[in-house]
Amino acid sequence: MPLALYALTVGAFGIGVTEFAIMGLLLQVSADLGVSVPTAGLLMTGYALGVFVGAPILTIATRRLPRKTTLLALMAIFTVGNVAAALAPTYCLLMAARIVTALAHGTFFGVGSLVAVSLAPPQRKAAAIAVMFTGLTLATLLGVPFGSWLGLAFGWRSTFWAVAAVGVVAFTVLALLVPRAEDLAEPPPLREEFAVLARPQVQVGLLMTVLGFGGVFAVFTYIQPILTELAGYSKAAVSPILLVFGAGLVGGNLAGGRWADKALGPALLGSLTLLSLVLAAAGLAFHDRIGAVIAAFLLGAAAFATVAPLQMRVLQQAGGAGQGLASSLNIAAFNLGNAFGAWLGGAVIAHGPGLSAVPLIAAGVPLSALALAALSLSIERRRLKAA
Repeated sequence: MPLALYALTVGAFGIGVTEFAIMGLLLQVSADLGVSVPTAGLLMTGYALGVFVGAPILTIATRRLPRKTTLLALMAIFTVGNVAAALAPTYCLLMAARIVTALAHGTFFGVGSLVAVSLAPPQRKAAAIAVMFTGLTLATLLGVPFGSWLGLAFGWRSTFWAVAAVGVVAFTVLALLVPRAEDLAEPPPLREEFAVLARPQVQVGLLMTVLGFGGVFAVFTYIQPILTELAGYSKAAVSPILLVFGAGLVGGNLAGGRWADKALGPALLGSLTLLSLVLAAAGLAFHDRIGAVIAAFLLGAAAFATVAPLQMRVLQQAGGAGQGLASSLNIAAFNLGNAFGAWLGGAVIAHGPGLSAVPLIAAGVPLSALALAALSLSIERRRLKAA
């Protein structure tokens, strides 16, 4: 793989840390800014919605810029947003800074996916996307626990300063390593890009992404109470178990990329099946200490094994004309799934059967994505036979 891909990985790492680090800083933020913990938790929801709104807007706004220029501009927005978060004197200004930072997220991964695919050999395109997303998995494995520790030791603002520094590093390596030659083509007319979004197969692909990750975040958002109340671990043990979860993310992400390169359809069906089974089994495993650790690893692996197949499916169905907008919207769909999953898990805890039922109910969400994938692939096979 070319070095430019690893420059994208650095950028993905910084974005991943700033998205999820707030989960480990809620108590400090709520105490310092005088808001409740649930209100502080809305900083996560605000970020996800910022990604969802920002992805199509910035993708359209930057469509005529060279992709390298777009990536550098997005990383500059990301860095400025984190500096603003570190300086924010009030909760409202912190939320605004988080939303500004989030605007860069979807388009960075969307454009980055296209750059990764363009740089990779034909038989390694899904693997190239997985290499870029390795930055996101490493952020969960290493960056988020470190950010939580840094915030505990030196205050929550120090975490945002550290992420801003990562943004500077990412900007530098992107400027040095990503070539410009791959993005000289004139973009397709805007109406053609929007027309792609009207294709049923593209719409189904986006919905599959929402549902696939909705199940993951129904559990992951509430992983701390699951591990402490169901498995019986102390709060101090949660961070090491999250490292195990993060290790699963890295392995599953790379395996999913290789699988999708070999056979995209089977990889799509297989990864969603695996995710549904792991979530269902986790409903029992989380009641046992050893089982909880194993479940955390398998959940991480199964979750990110779906990323490359889901992203490649949308790119495949969009074709050349609408890949830029469709790619960014699929990243927005991942984040919409995050927000939906967090809401679903909270509803099950507050109004349903309770915390212990969250993994089992969450398993039904990627199961519905699996049904859509099977239907989509079946329709595609029939269409190809008819042709």
